[in-house]
Parts: sequence; C-alpha cells; structure tokens
Amino acid sequence: MEDSQFSTTTKLSGEAVFSVGHIFIGENASGVDLDTEPVFGNRVRLGFNTSFTGKDLLFTQLTSGNFPFLSGETGTFEGDLGLLADNGNNVDLLVALYSFPLSDRTTVVLEGYGGIAFDFADTISPLDHFNDSASGAISYFGVRNPIYNQVLGSGIGLRSELSDSFEFSAGYLAPNGADPSEGNGLFSGEYSALGQLVFKPGDRFKLGLTYINSYNSSDNFAGSNLSNINSFITSQTGETVPITSNSYGIQTSFDLSDRFIISGWGGYTTSRVLDSAIAEDGSTLVSQGDQEVWNWAVTLSFPDLIKEGNLGGIIFGMEPKVTESSIDIAGVADNTDPDTSFHVEAFYQYQLTDNIAVTPGAIWITAPDHTEENADTVIGTLRTTFTF
Repeated sequence: MEDSQFSTTTKLSGEAVFSVGHIFIGENASGVDLDTEPVFGNRVRLGFNTSFTGKDLLFTQLTSGNFPFLSGETGTFEGDLGLLADNGNNVDLLVALYSFPLSDRTTVVLEGYGGIAFDFADTISPLDHFNDSASGAISYFGVRNPIYNQVLGSGIGLRSELSDSFEFSAGYLAPNGADPSEGNGLFSGEYSALGQLVFKPGDRFKLGLTYINSYNSSDNFAGSNLSNINSFITSQTGETVPITSNSYGIQTSFDLSDRFIISGWGGYTTSRVLDSAIAEDGSTLVSQGDQEVWNWAVTLSFPDLIKEGNLGGIIFGMEPKVTESSIDIAGVADNTDPDTSFHVEAFYQYQLTDNIAVTPGAIWITAPDHTEENADTVIGTLRTTFTF
C-alpha cells in the first residue's frame, strides 16, 4: 500500500488482539458454582487517520471480533475483561469523528458515531491506553473511573488549555442521536453531558474533577447489577422508566519516578427514577426513588519494568456498589448491595518487539456482585497484541 500511495491524506493504523481467558474458580451472582471452559478469541480494529490541514483529524475505525463477555457466565459486570468484542467477527463501524483546532489551545471534536468520553477528556489513568484493553489494564474496571462509561454516542466535545496548569473539557453525547423517532434523537432521548477541570502543575502530577449529568444513560458497565440501574430494571421487569443521574469523580496520578506511578480515582453517582412503572393488575413494578452508587480504585504502574517498553500494573479497588436506595423493584428483595466486594488485578505487559506485546494477567473478585455468600472468583487471561 505504501508503494502504491494508499492515500496522500490518510494513514492506516490497526491492531489485532488474540486472547485466552478462563474463569478458574468461583460462583456466579446467584451463588451457583461456575463450571466454565477456557476461551480463545480475537478482536481486530482498523483505523483510518485523515488530515486535510495537518492539524485536523478525520478518524474512522472498523472493528471485528468474537471475544465473549464473561459477565454472561458470572452474572455480574465485576471482573469483566476489557477486550470488548462480541459481534461474531462481522465488520462494523466503531468510531467516526472529526477533530479540529478552534485556537492554539482549544480543540473541538465532532462525534458522528461511537463517541466516548476519552475522545475529548483526559481520564488521568496511566493504565488507560484508549484502546479498550488491547494494552494496559486487562479489566474493564481497571482502565479508568467507570463514571466515564456513561458518556457515549453522537454529539460534540471540547478540550481547552486554560493555562499551562489548567485544562477544561466538556461534551454532550446521545447514544441514539441519529434516531429521529419519538423519544430519541439528539435532544429528546438518552444523553450524557460532561464537564471536567484538570490541574497539572508539572509533568509528574495531575488532578481531575469531573461532573456528568445523564438521562437514561447511567449504566457504567462495571460493578454490581443493581449499580447499572437502567439495564437492571429492564432485565427484571421488561419495563423502561425515565432515570436521571448526576455523577462526580476525582482522579489523580503522580509519577514518583520514571518507573513508578501511583494513581487512583473515586466516583459517586446519584440516580433518580422519575416515574413509577405500574403492572396491569395495579401492582408497582418499579417505584419512584433515589439511588447512591460509589466506586474507587488505587493503581500502581511500573513503566519499563525489567525491559524498556514493558509495563506492569496492579489495581485494587471497589467496583460500583449501591449503598443507599429508595427504589423498589418487583421481585427484588434488596434495593442496596448487601456487602462489599473488592477487585484485585495484576498484569505484566511484555513488549516482544515494537509491534508485538504479550500480557499475562489475573483478576480476583471477592464476594461477587457485592454478596459475601458468593464464593470468590478468579479470572486469568493471556493477551497478545499486534499493532501496525
């Protein structure tokens, strides 16, 4: 392609990931022993990076893969691997966006399809390599504060350097922004709006404060089933109810040296069911009420561990947990998570060559789905990533 001048304005980039995953021991969210087999799957992504002025970027990305969501077996999002790919190896459009400079310090991102928070906001996580766990942390929880996962779809984002020490980001995305039917579209359906201020006094320290307001888009795809209130209500009752959420996050990262970084985050979400759902017999399927969800994590990163280009990582934290709730759901005995589960993760990314990396890793989930009656779950993976 290089010899035939594939394009004078477009560069092709890609990655292919092959991964083995296995749930070694544990029980699912219902307390049933997990009896699973090792799986081997793949995910391939091709990106087209087009620039017309040298400062703008039209980015489109295709994806194909078959790696499963382990939550289908465990019954909880806790411990799910971050290698998101389950489209039967079909080729689908994943991202279409256009970014351009508004000024020397401000960049605007137009999200045509598949937008996500890190397209315009710094997640302040050294284990988040903005590629959904093709490198960096192996779990979906371990890459970044899960409140960012609420922000996705079509819309607009902005990132501005207010000064050498302060950066401001803002964005508005709607998951069904291209759907003209009633209750959808850019402004009449689900949405999330983000505002973030980052303080970075030097090259080694960052502190970020994040606020997210959302409507019917409060699921974070990590933590307990109850903490993903939108999908949980639908799965239990078959009903959808209007839900507004406000999320607050604090993220920090400190490079103690070139080879040791300590970072972490805390997240708090309040969700409110605006209207009850009533069954035909007059009983209440879902009541109005409020819910509080917390999550936190501490991460240790070891760049160039043993060899230049390698990366070691350790994550310890609590995936999203419902601590308070006045929302009653038919058939569900508890509206809060009864106990506390911890997420423990370790991985070592070994860079074989500039284009090939092999990453063994393990995840230990105590009290899955924040229920002490469930036996601990241990998940292992061996990930091989090819980039070009």
